[in-house]
Amino acid sequence: MKKLLLSAVIAVFTMINLNAQESRFGLKAGADFASMKFKAEGENLSTSETGFYIGAFAEIGISENFIFQLEVLYVSIEDFDQIAIPLMAKFPVSEEFDVLVGPALGILLDSEEGMKSLNFGLEAGIAYDISEDFFIEARYNLGLANLLEDAPSDYSVKLSGFFAGIGYKF
Repeated sequence: MKKLLLSAVIAVFTMINLNAQESRFGLKAGADFASMKFKAEGENLSTSETGFYIGAFAEIGISENFIFQLEVLYVSIEDFDQIAIPLMAKFPVSEEFDVLVGPALGILLDSEEGMKSLNFGLEAGIAYDISEDFFIEARYNLGLANLLEDAPSDYSVKLSGFFAGIGYKF
């Protein structure tokens, strides 16, 4: 897992150097409304918790209509703190609005015994530029990974979340 993360970071910095004139960096923070879905023997149970996220991102302009956005976020909720790494495709819809979509990896920092520490899913959302430097965003992360180790096929635990926050671009 460490090799995968290191490879991703090296690839991003290589892309940034190739497109340095079209790259921006920034910071973001906000609220995370997480839900954990339990499935066992045909029964479903869902719990919700509110937490926060804070992190950094890099925008790499690929073309006028496509931006690659790599993020590294610390996400804190009561039971599961994680490092989230969304790899987002950003599509400008207008001067102020952007649509974001892509895969997201999560490394759980305090997973319990019997739980996996690698989470993954799909993320989609929108961003609105308040000014050239400030923006607000809303996104949903659909957790696809079964976080239970060695679970029978009808048992699963999945972590998803709705994010709302503000960011600043340098």
